[in-house]
Amino acid sequence: MRGQFAVAGTLTDGSTALAVDRFAIQSLCYRVINGQLHVAERADTLAALPPVAEVDPQSLFDYLYFHVVPSPRTVFRGVQRLPAGHVAVFRNGQLAVQPYWVPRFEETRQPDFAALADEFRSTVKDAVGRQLDGGKPACFLSGGTDSSTVAGMIGLAAGRPAATYSIGFEAEGYDEMAFARLAAQRFGTEHHEYYVTPDDLVRSIPTVAAHYDQPFGNSSALPAYYCAKMAREDGVTRLLAGDGGDELFGGNARYAKQRVFGWYDAVPAPLRSGLLEPLLERTPLGGLPLARKGRSYVEQAKVPLPDRMQMYNLLLRLGIRDVFTADFLSGVDLDGPLHQQQGVWNLVRDASALNRMLAFDWRYTLAEADLPKVCGTTALAGVAVGFPFLDEALVDFSLRLPTAYKLKGLKLRWFFKEALRGFLPDEIITKKKQGFGLPFGVWANRHAGLKQLATDSLHSLAGRGIVRREFITALLERHLAEHPGYYGEMVWILMMLEQWLQTWDARRHTAAA
Repeated sequence: MRGQFAVAGTLTDGSTALAVDRFAIQSLCYRVINGQLHVAERADTLAALPPVAEVDPQSLFDYLYFHVVPSPRTVFRGVQRLPAGHVAVFRNGQLAVQPYWVPRFEETRQPDFAALADEFRSTVKDAVGRQLDGGKPACFLSGGTDSSTVAGMIGLAAGRPAATYSIGFEAEGYDEMAFARLAAQRFGTEHHEYYVTPDDLVRSIPTVAAHYDQPFGNSSALPAYYCAKMAREDGVTRLLAGDGGDELFGGNARYAKQRVFGWYDAVPAPLRSGLLEPLLERTPLGGLPLARKGRSYVEQAKVPLPDRMQMYNLLLRLGIRDVFTADFLSGVDLDGPLHQQQGVWNLVRDASALNRMLAFDWRYTLAEADLPKVCGTTALAGVAVGFPFLDEALVDFSLRLPTAYKLKGLKLRWFFKEALRGFLPDEIITKKKQGFGLPFGVWANRHAGLKQLATDSLHSLAGRGIVRREFITALLERHLAEHPGYYGEMVWILMMLEQWLQTWDARRHTAAA
């Protein structure tokens, strides 16, 4: 099978097989009750079957760690979600789950840039064409390289300009509408804009939180919803999205950052352990202003991947024991998320560090976070969605692309940008990545209704015995005002958790009755 799919069927020996596509664009959940396998697209559908499933404390911990509940867990005890690129076989009452597709990076040894660039542009155009449904050709447009490429390629594939839909914010440092307009002008699109307001958030936060089958904390979901809603009201039946370009072609800043840390591995071991580390970590020199950066670099560089990528994890920086109650922590495995990530990391071995990071992000950034964000919000708005960059031919092309073409020195997605130079406006090629980032923390400090919704939600959550009440109080009364961008993210994920729990409480009582 190709493309996006979720299938369940009976094999010739009477066993049942389940499978989802490479990126789990289509979701499939399962639950075994009294020896029978039950399957559904949504986890909450299965959880509502008798006996009604309980919320899993480990999954709540995972949610605050990842801001989503990564597969194979769901928020419900005993309900599982099939991970991307996996197959499950249910035979004689036993369920076996394993990957059927693991990325194999077979890099071109003597690359011809011109030939690869021609192939790339042609492959992108064909991928975009395969995602169109014959209706009004349309796409999200943030003004970044991915969405702008999709917008331009729609014009080539469809033979007419795309309809493009963009979201803006009246908040300094968050609005990218100027770049979206630049792309719209370049490709002559039928361009539509909507500026999300704090009042929009107050109205839609409960609706969006309740729509998901489990807690979902990606704050870009709200802008994506309003963008899809605008398109649906304009008669669009299918939107194309640019998700995947960064993860296929090396566009995230963390790839360059981790390469810098990787350079430490080239330092001879005797020099590392005999001089640098003792000098910076165990002498007063390491505390001097000029040496502190060196000490921090060494401390981080010593941590292997993928563990090192979580050193700035929001939950870990705030302090697990400062956030959660002691009773709650007694029932969870604090190392569970890290062990799961290590298992995913180790699936791909014969590849460069960069390619292993890309494959890692295909699971955690795309399959677990960004794709559910877009799929969930477009479904809520009543619009279908397609992801051209996740087309099988384009993914396979990326597997052949040399590592140095994805990250040239510290230049992100070098090949992608050079291959599209002249097609995309130079201003978009050189801009920093942003997307539909939401200024929630800034608005929560200024807008009374939004602040009240957040405050009520977090105080209600504090009564559930999960998060310490003292942490909630400090977060709302001190930290949010001091650093709205940083602490606003934690307020958001806690608020969305409580909003979802309130919805489930009502549904659980109905199911139990």
